[in-house]
Amino acid sequence: MFGWLRRRRAPDLPEPLWQATLARYPFLAERSPEEVARLREMAAEFLSLKEFHGAGGLEISDAMALAIASQAVLPVLHLGLKWYDDFVSIVVHPDEVVARRSTVDETGVVHDWDEVLAGEAMEGGPVMLNWHDIARAGATAATGFNVVIHEFVHKIDLRDGAANGCPPLPSRAAREHWLAVLQAQYERFCEQVKIAERFGGRRPWLDDYGATAIDEFFAVACEAYFVNRKRFTQEFPELTRLFDGFYLGGR
Repeated sequence: MFGWLRRRRAPDLPEPLWQATLARYPFLAERSPEEVARLREMAAEFLSLKEFHGAGGLEISDAMALAIASQAVLPVLHLGLKWYDDFVSIVVHPDEVVARRSTVDETGVVHDWDEVLAGEAMEGGPVMLNWHDIARAGATAATGFNVVIHEFVHKIDLRDGAANGCPPLPSRAAREHWLAVLQAQYERFCEQVKIAERFGGRRPWLDDYGATAIDEFFAVACEAYFVNRKRFTQEFPELTRLFDGFYLGGR
């Protein structure tokens, strides 16, 4: 066992375990041989830096931890693990969890509700995931869904302290360009979701959860970008170009 506490050095990934991971999640293996090799190296380093905690009686196996690590490093494959240096813990539940939420409106009235969560990323805090969705990530790549990438993209978005769908960028001009492109695509997507819900129009391919807020649209779009680039590019060519400039810019 790797032993899911932080280690001083990256663990050696057994070849059979690594190959099983690539087979289970084909979107990992679809990359170039150089990228797959880097993915393996970074996944091992990720495992040495993070702590995994099973919730609800879930025991984290080597295969589970490697599955999470290999998917988590996809967004930072060309950026580096420094983008994840603001947290240590990853909490994994067996399935989705129900969180109690509360807010106060403008008139001072308190509203309480239950929210079903597939995962959650907290600024400067841990990442919460659920194994049910992670285990199915190979199959759900066809729909662009991936809970691990979704939550780790939120961590990237939050690096500047704002959940607004824009990661830290080198200049004001770059930020303005990013937000202009993303906002236009977000508004178009929200309109598609609205038409589908109200008038029975064709449902968008991308998960309609992305219509809840622009930061969620960013995370949902990035899921699809990393696990089903071909279909994502057909649907959102402008976003593929935008994301390439950021995620692959250092390549």
